[in-house]
Amino acid sequence: LHLSAVKLAELHSDLKIQEKDELRWKKLKAEGLDEDGEKEAKLRRSLNVIMTKYGMNGKKDSQLVDTNYIKDGTESDTLDDPRLEKLWSKAKTSGKFSDEELDKLWREFKHHKEKIHEYNILLETVSRTEDIHKNVINPSEENLVKEEILHNKHRELKDKLRSINQGFERLRKVSHQGYDTTSEFEEPRVIDLWDMAKSANFTEKELESFREELKHFEAKIEKHHHYQKQLEISHQKLKHVEGTGDKDHLNRNKEKYAMLEEKTKELGYKVKKHLQDLSSRISQGLQHNEL
Repeated sequence: LHLSAVKLAELHSDLKIQEKDELRWKKLKAEGLDEDGEKEAKLRRSLNVIMTKYGMNGKKDSQLVDTNYIKDGTESDTLDDPRLEKLWSKAKTSGKFSDEELDKLWREFKHHKEKIHEYNILLETVSRTEDIHKNVINPSEENLVKEEILHNKHRELKDKLRSINQGFERLRKVSHQGYDTTSEFEEPRVIDLWDMAKSANFTEKELESFREELKHFEAKIEKHHHYQKQLEISHQKLKHVEGTGDKDHLNRNKEKYAMLEEKTKELGYKVKKHLQDLSSRISQGLQHNEL
Protein backbone atom coordinates (compact mmCIF):
# COMPACT_ATOMS: atom_id res chain seq x y z
CA LEU A 1 0.00 0.00 0.00
CA HIS A 2 3.03 2.31 0.48
CA LEU A 3 1.32 4.12 3.36
CA SER A 4 3.16 6.48 5.70
CA ALA A 5 3.50 5.65 9.41
CA VAL A 6 0.73 8.12 10.24
CA LYS A 7 -1.57 6.72 7.54
CA LEU A 8 -1.05 3.16 8.81
CA ALA A 9 -2.00 4.28 12.32
CA GLU A 10 -5.13 5.95 10.89
CA LEU A 11 -6.03 2.77 8.99
CA HIS A 12 -5.68 0.75 12.20
CA SER A 13 -8.06 3.14 14.02
CA ASP A 14 -10.64 3.02 11.20
CA LEU A 15 -10.57 -0.79 11.02
CA LYS A 16 -10.86 -1.08 14.81
CA ILE A 17 -14.06 0.99 14.75
CA GLN A 18 -15.37 -0.98 11.75
CA GLU A 19 -14.71 -4.26 13.58
CA LYS A 20 -16.56 -3.09 16.71
CA ASP A 21 -19.52 -1.87 14.59
CA GLU A 22 -19.68 -5.21 12.76
CA LEU A 23 -19.60 -7.20 16.00
CA ARG A 24 -22.43 -5.02 17.35
CA TRP A 25 -24.39 -5.56 14.12
CA LYS A 26 -23.95 -9.37 14.28
CA LYS A 27 -25.46 -9.32 17.76
CA LEU A 28 -28.40 -7.20 16.54
CA LYS A 29 -28.94 -9.48 13.55
CA ALA A 30 -28.97 -12.56 15.81
CA GLU A 31 -31.71 -10.84 17.83
CA GLY A 32 -33.68 -10.05 14.66
CA LEU A 33 -33.20 -6.28 15.01
CA ASP A 34 -31.99 -5.53 11.47
CA GLU A 35 -34.75 -7.06 9.39
CA ASP A 36 -34.69 -4.29 6.78
CA GLY A 37 -30.90 -4.62 6.34
CA GLU A 38 -30.29 -0.88 6.74
CA LYS A 39 -27.58 -1.29 9.39
CA GLU A 40 -25.82 -3.90 7.25
CA ALA A 41 -25.95 -1.55 4.24
CA LYS A 42 -24.48 1.26 6.35
CA LEU A 43 -21.61 -1.02 7.41
CA ARG A 44 -20.89 -1.85 3.76
CA ARG A 45 -20.81 1.86 2.88
CA SER A 46 -18.45 2.49 5.79
CA LEU A 47 -16.10 -0.30 4.66
CA ASN A 48 -16.22 1.03 1.09
CA VAL A 49 -15.16 4.47 2.33
CA ILE A 50 -12.24 2.94 4.27
CA MET A 51 -11.06 0.85 1.31
CA THR A 52 -11.23 3.84 -1.03
CA LYS A 53 -9.60 6.14 1.49
CA TYR A 54 -6.52 3.94 1.81
CA GLY A 55 -6.30 2.72 -1.81
CA MET A 56 -7.48 -0.82 -0.99
CA ASN A 57 -10.30 -1.01 -3.55
CA GLY A 58 -8.09 -2.04 -6.47
CA LYS A 59 -8.38 1.30 -8.25
CA LYS A 60 -5.36 3.43 -9.01
CA ASP A 61 -5.17 6.94 -7.58
CA SER A 62 -8.29 6.31 -5.52
CA GLN A 63 -6.88 7.24 -2.12
CA LEU A 64 -8.28 10.22 -0.34
CA VAL A 65 -5.67 12.81 0.51
CA ASP A 66 -3.19 11.98 3.24
CA THR A 67 -4.25 13.09 6.72
CA ASN A 68 -0.64 13.91 7.49
CA TYR A 69 0.71 17.46 7.56
CA ILE A 70 2.12 19.18 4.47
CA LYS A 71 5.43 17.66 3.46
CA ASP A 72 8.26 20.21 3.26
CA GLY A 73 5.74 23.05 3.17
CA THR A 74 4.03 21.89 -0.04
CA GLU A 75 0.82 19.92 -0.57
CA SER A 76 1.23 16.28 -1.59
CA ASP A 77 -2.04 15.72 -3.45
CA THR A 78 -4.59 17.44 -5.68
CA LEU A 79 -8.05 18.50 -4.56
CA ASP A 80 -9.90 17.10 -7.62
CA ASP A 81 -12.18 20.13 -7.77
CA PRO A 82 -11.41 23.25 -9.87
CA ARG A 83 -13.19 25.51 -7.37
CA LEU A 84 -11.10 24.19 -4.47
CA GLU A 85 -7.88 24.34 -6.51
CA LYS A 86 -8.60 27.98 -7.37
CA LEU A 87 -9.31 28.91 -3.73
CA TRP A 88 -6.18 27.12 -2.50
CA SER A 89 -4.01 28.82 -5.13
CA LYS A 90 -5.43 32.20 -4.15
CA ALA A 91 -4.81 31.56 -0.44
CA LYS A 92 -1.19 30.44 -1.03
CA THR A 93 -0.30 33.58 -2.97
CA SER A 94 -2.32 36.07 -0.91
CA GLY A 95 0.34 36.64 1.76
CA LYS A 96 -2.41 36.57 4.41
CA PHE A 97 -1.29 33.27 5.95
CA SER A 98 1.72 32.21 7.97
CA ASP A 99 3.24 28.77 7.24
CA GLU A 100 1.37 27.37 10.24
CA GLU A 101 -1.92 28.86 9.04
CA LEU A 102 -1.36 27.48 5.52
CA ASP A 103 -0.79 24.07 7.09
CA LYS A 104 -4.08 24.39 8.98
CA LEU A 105 -5.92 25.63 5.88
CA TRP A 106 -4.63 22.71 3.81
CA ARG A 107 -6.10 20.33 6.41
CA GLU A 108 -9.45 22.11 5.95
CA PHE A 109 -9.27 21.68 2.18
CA LYS A 110 -8.40 17.98 2.57
CA HIS A 111 -11.25 17.47 5.03
CA HIS A 112 -13.63 19.09 2.54
CA LYS A 113 -12.44 16.76 -0.24
CA GLU A 114 -13.10 13.77 2.02
CA LYS A 115 -16.65 14.99 2.71
CA ILE A 116 -17.35 15.29 -1.03
CA HIS A 117 -15.95 11.80 -1.61
CA GLU A 118 -18.12 10.26 1.12
CA TYR A 119 -21.17 12.08 -0.25
CA ASN A 120 -20.51 10.63 -3.73
CA ILE A 121 -20.23 7.09 -2.32
CA LEU A 122 -23.57 7.50 -0.51
CA LEU A 123 -25.16 9.03 -3.63
CA GLU A 124 -24.03 6.04 -5.71
CA THR A 125 -25.46 3.65 -3.10
CA VAL A 126 -28.81 5.47 -3.08
CA SER A 127 -28.97 5.47 -6.89
CA ARG A 128 -28.39 1.69 -7.02
CA THR A 129 -31.03 1.10 -4.33
CA GLU A 130 -33.54 3.26 -6.24
CA ASP A 131 -32.93 1.36 -9.48
CA ILE A 132 -33.60 -1.95 -7.73
CA HIS A 133 -36.71 -0.53 -6.05
CA LYS A 134 -38.14 0.76 -9.36
CA ASN A 135 -37.84 -2.70 -10.91
CA VAL A 136 -40.01 -4.30 -8.24
CA ILE A 137 -43.40 -5.14 -9.80
CA ASN A 138 -45.54 -6.14 -6.81
CA PRO A 139 -45.67 -3.68 -3.88
CA SER A 140 -45.46 -5.37 -0.48
CA GLU A 141 -44.88 -4.59 3.17
CA GLU A 142 -41.17 -5.28 2.59
CA ASN A 143 -41.07 -2.67 -0.16
CA LEU A 144 -42.72 -0.13 2.12
CA VAL A 145 -39.87 -0.73 4.56
CA LYS A 146 -37.38 -0.22 1.73
CA GLU A 147 -39.11 3.07 0.87
CA GLU A 148 -38.52 4.20 4.45
CA ILE A 149 -34.84 3.20 4.14
CA LEU A 150 -34.56 5.25 0.95
CA HIS A 151 -36.18 8.19 2.71
CA ASN A 152 -33.59 7.97 5.49
CA LYS A 153 -30.76 7.79 2.97
CA HIS A 154 -32.07 10.87 1.17
CA ARG A 155 -32.18 12.68 4.49
CA GLU A 156 -28.56 11.63 5.14
CA LEU A 157 -27.63 12.90 1.67
CA LYS A 158 -29.35 16.20 2.43
CA ASP A 159 -27.40 16.57 5.70
CA LYS A 160 -24.10 15.79 3.97
CA LEU A 161 -24.81 18.22 1.13
CA ARG A 162 -25.70 20.96 3.61
CA SER A 163 -22.40 20.32 5.41
CA ILE A 164 -20.49 20.46 2.10
CA ASN A 165 -22.11 23.77 1.12
CA GLN A 166 -21.43 25.28 4.54
CA GLY A 167 -17.85 24.03 4.37
CA PHE A 168 -17.23 25.51 0.94
CA GLU A 169 -18.58 28.89 2.01
CA ARG A 170 -16.23 28.83 4.99
CA LEU A 171 -13.24 27.93 2.77
CA ARG A 172 -14.17 30.70 0.34
CA LYS A 173 -14.40 33.25 3.16
CA VAL A 174 -11.16 32.19 4.87
CA SER A 175 -9.24 32.02 1.56
CA HIS A 176 -10.22 35.60 0.74
CA GLN A 177 -10.08 37.19 4.19
CA GLY A 178 -7.63 35.08 6.20
CA TYR A 179 -8.32 33.50 9.58
CA ASP A 180 -10.52 35.27 12.11
CA THR A 181 -8.52 35.51 15.33
CA THR A 182 -11.77 35.57 17.33
CA SER A 183 -13.00 32.29 15.82
CA GLU A 184 -14.26 29.88 18.46
CA PHE A 185 -12.88 26.69 16.89
CA GLU A 186 -10.01 25.89 14.53
CA GLU A 187 -10.26 22.18 13.70
CA PRO A 188 -12.33 21.55 10.49
CA ARG A 189 -14.31 18.65 11.94
CA VAL A 190 -15.19 20.67 15.04
CA ILE A 191 -16.23 23.70 12.95
CA ASP A 192 -18.52 21.42 10.90
CA LEU A 193 -20.09 19.94 14.03
CA TRP A 194 -20.64 23.36 15.61
CA ASP A 195 -22.26 24.79 12.46
CA MET A 196 -24.60 21.81 12.25
CA ALA A 197 -25.35 21.87 15.99
CA LYS A 198 -26.55 25.46 15.71
CA SER A 199 -29.06 24.29 13.07
CA ALA A 200 -30.28 21.34 15.15
CA ASN A 201 -33.14 21.20 17.61
CA PHE A 202 -31.11 21.93 20.76
CA THR A 203 -32.15 24.13 23.65
CA GLU A 204 -29.80 26.95 24.69
CA LYS A 205 -28.63 24.86 27.64
CA GLU A 206 -27.99 21.80 25.43
CA LEU A 207 -26.16 23.92 22.87
CA GLU A 208 -23.92 25.43 25.54
CA SER A 209 -23.16 21.95 26.89
CA PHE A 210 -22.38 20.78 23.34
CA ARG A 211 -20.03 23.75 22.83
CA GLU A 212 -18.05 22.76 25.94
CA GLU A 213 -17.86 19.16 24.75
CA LEU A 214 -16.57 20.35 21.35
CA LYS A 215 -13.79 22.27 23.12
CA HIS A 216 -12.69 19.05 24.82
CA PHE A 217 -12.99 17.21 21.50
CA GLU A 218 -10.82 19.80 19.74
CA ALA A 219 -8.16 19.44 22.46
CA LYS A 220 -8.22 15.67 21.89
CA ILE A 221 -7.73 16.20 18.14
CA GLU A 222 -4.82 18.58 18.74
CA LYS A 223 -3.19 15.99 20.98
CA HIS A 224 -3.65 13.40 18.21
CA HIS A 225 -2.05 15.77 15.66
CA HIS A 226 0.91 16.21 18.01
CA TYR A 227 1.48 12.45 18.23
CA GLN A 228 1.06 12.11 14.45
CA LYS A 229 3.87 14.61 13.96
CA GLN A 230 6.09 12.87 16.51
CA LEU A 231 5.41 9.49 14.90
CA GLU A 232 6.40 10.79 11.46
CA ILE A 233 9.63 12.29 12.87
CA SER A 234 10.39 9.04 14.72
CA HIS A 235 9.81 7.06 11.52
CA GLN A 236 12.29 9.22 9.62
CA LYS A 237 14.88 8.87 12.41
CA LEU A 238 14.39 5.11 12.49
CA LYS A 239 15.04 4.83 8.75
CA HIS A 240 18.19 6.92 9.18
CA VAL A 241 19.51 4.87 12.12
CA GLU A 242 18.86 1.60 10.27
CA GLY A 243 21.59 2.61 7.83
CA THR A 244 24.22 3.32 10.52
CA GLY A 245 24.56 -0.21 11.88
CA ASP A 246 24.43 0.99 15.51
CA LYS A 247 22.30 -1.74 17.13
CA ASP A 248 21.87 -0.03 20.54
CA HIS A 249 20.78 3.21 18.91
CA LEU A 250 18.49 1.26 16.57
CA ASN A 251 16.82 -0.60 19.46
CA ARG A 252 16.19 2.64 21.37
CA ASN A 253 14.62 4.20 18.29
CA LYS A 254 12.50 1.12 17.66
CA GLU A 255 11.17 1.25 21.23
CA LYS A 256 10.31 4.93 20.91
CA TYR A 257 8.68 4.37 17.53
CA ALA A 258 6.58 1.47 18.87
CA MET A 259 5.42 3.60 21.83
CA LEU A 260 4.47 6.53 19.58
CA GLU A 261 2.73 4.24 17.09
CA GLU A 262 0.60 2.64 19.81
CA LYS A 263 -0.29 6.02 21.34
CA THR A 264 -1.19 7.45 17.91
CA LYS A 265 -3.44 4.45 17.19
CA GLU A 266 -5.13 4.73 20.59
CA LEU A 267 -5.78 8.47 20.23
CA GLY A 268 -6.92 8.04 16.62
CA TYR A 269 -9.50 5.48 17.71
CA LYS A 270 -10.75 7.71 20.54
CA VAL A 271 -11.05 10.74 18.21
CA LYS A 272 -12.99 8.80 15.55
CA LYS A 273 -15.29 7.18 18.12
CA HIS A 274 -15.98 10.55 19.77
CA LEU A 275 -16.67 12.04 16.32
CA GLN A 276 -19.16 9.24 15.61
CA ASP A 277 -21.01 9.89 18.86
CA LEU A 278 -21.16 13.68 18.35
CA SER A 279 -22.29 13.32 14.73
CA SER A 280 -25.03 10.89 15.76
CA ARG A 281 -26.38 13.32 18.37
CA ILE A 282 -26.47 16.18 15.87
CA SER A 283 -28.12 13.98 13.24
CA GLN A 284 -30.90 13.14 15.69
CA GLY A 285 -31.40 16.84 16.40
CA LEU A 286 -31.56 17.69 12.69
CA GLN A 287 -34.06 14.87 12.04
CA HIS A 288 -36.24 16.17 14.87
CA ASN A 289 -36.35 19.55 13.07
CA GLU A 290 -37.89 17.89 10.02
CA LEU A 291 -40.63 16.11 11.94
